[in-house]
Amino acid sequence: MKRFILLFILLTAGFAASAQIPSVKLEDRTGREVLSTSIVDGETPAVISFWAVTCDPCIQELDAICEAFEDWQEQAEFRIIAVSTDDVRHLAKAKALTKGHMWDCFTLLFDPNNDFKRAMNVVDTPQVFVIGRDGKIVYSHTGYNPGSEKEILEALKKAQ
Repeated sequence: MKRFILLFILLTAGFAASAQIPSVKLEDRTGREVLSTSIVDGETPAVISFWAVTCDPCIQELDAICEAFEDWQEQAEFRIIAVSTDDVRHLAKAKALTKGHMWDCFTLLFDPNNDFKRAMNVVDTPQVFVIGRDGKIVYSHTGYNPGSEKEILEALKKAQ
């Protein structure tokens, strides 16, 4: 029985690590439709960060990543996609917040119906995924503590 449980855990963990990005419609800042599968370009690993305007740890994490972006680019090539999970009522506030925080190093996408959030099984924000060149999830974490963004860089280095 113990072997069966261990095998199940190993298979489940292997599946989670090799999961692919689902195809879901998102919006960019201008309201233009973008497919979530466009995050995977076959060339560059990506960081996907799910956030919300009411989530202070989300904003802290995105600020920390943006601040470290140039230094990280010297160590690993990657893109950052910040996905707002704010619904239609908070969409304007989310877009305004992105301008105020000068998150120019990110591709900013909006998921007002939470379709992508559900498809990626995101329960709480902040939730971060590192996606390899092949589109497979190689790292994931929920929550933020100052300094924990360094784990993302390590995952990016491995995804090269």
